[in-house]
Amino acid sequence: MRKSPSMRGRHAMTKPLFHIGSALLNTPAPRPVEGTPAPYIGFAPPQRTGGMPLLDALAARQTSREFADTPLDHGALGDLLWAADGINRARGHGRTAPSALGGYEIDIYVLLASGAYRYDPVAHALTLVAAADLRAMTGYQEFLGHAPVNLVYVADLTRMQDVPPAQREAFASASAGAILQNVYLFCASTGLAAAARGWMNRTALAVNLKLPVGSVALLAQTVGHFAAGHEHRPSDEDFATTFF
Repeated sequence: MRKSPSMRGRHAMTKPLFHIGSALLNTPAPRPVEGTPAPYIGFAPPQRTGGMPLLDALAARQTSREFADTPLDHGALGDLLWAADGINRARGHGRTAPSALGGYEIDIYVLLASGAYRYDPVAHALTLVAAADLRAMTGYQEFLGHAPVNLVYVADLTRMQDVPPAQREAFASASAGAILQNVYLFCASTGLAAAARGWMNRTALAVNLKLPVGSVALLAQTVGHFAAGHEHRPSDEDFATTFF
């Protein structure tokens, strides 16, 4: 099948931001936090109604790499995490994101300036896992160290005993992708910026997050306020150059 000139032009415009095979070897080191991190952070019940209509949120979904360093307020962070993979029904433990056979193998690690936490969807709360600022370790882009929130989606493959071992990471990646899109749509609805990636030093993250044996970091996603002057909707050029 021959490509039309317009299709050839579109592909010719696509320029990768980096080559996956040229990953940097020098991952940024953990940074100290100011004061003593809270061992447990509870959230108020999430906001479950309102917001932007779904089709409008899909039209507004975009990746941004320009973040302000303004922290997210407590309520917005709780609502974000509920939208990502929170409990969304009165009976059972069903989530906002699907999981093969109901294994719910994805844990969301929340990396803040005040420490690294793991989200507990049942308690709708954060539990401290590392008293250090690990935000800059979630990839190699410059914005990671100052954007207020970096989420790391970690698969605990030991929860997937009913899935054949050779297929567990693929199934878990699908679950992580659903959570990632939930976050994108929440950010589109609330006017926040977001950027997802798979390029990170997984070994360094596993050590510093103290991941249990059988767990692997699959994806990461930055969330925050737009930097001044960068609050825009995607244009036709963005579709050719944005990977997520």
